[in-house]
Amino acid sequence: MSKKVQRVQNVAALKKTLLRLKKRGKKIVFTNGCFDLLHPGHIKIFKEAKAKGDVLVVGINSDASVRRIKGNTRPVLDQWARAQNVSSLRPVDYVVLFEEETPYELMKELKPDYLVKGGDWKKKDIVGRDLVKKVFRVNVLRKYSTSRMIKKILRGAPR
Repeated sequence: MSKKVQRVQNVAALKKTLLRLKKRGKKIVFTNGCFDLLHPGHIKIFKEAKAKGDVLVVGINSDASVRRIKGNTRPVLDQWARAQNVSSLRPVDYVVLFEEETPYELMKELKPDYLVKGGDWKKKDIVGRDLVKKVFRVNVLRKYSTSRMIKKILRGAPR
């Protein structure tokens, strides 16, 4: 019987897991975000990120972090729900929550090989680019945005 892999991990546990995987030659890919309401743009980033290496780690902003970034009306889903949603996706190997507004300290701990962000980020603005071997930018699906989805829900979807 194989041991069940815990996909949502704390930083200390994930750091140990990734160290073991790196010793086996695996390339670690990292991406991050709030991932409040999942949409096709998020899925595209996860799929393309996974294709860049062997193991995909997704850092998710904690509830407090999301409120600092997006305001008091966010997140819509709490951190546990967001972590469960993202960790259930096929391309995602591990999920870790972080409290800061950026994943810089988390990335320093985890030491991923590659970083993937949406193409709407300017390279100079990508946090953690100095900590990885390579940064990849994925073209975003412009018609999908969590903020836009929330506004549509509040307006009332057309019937």
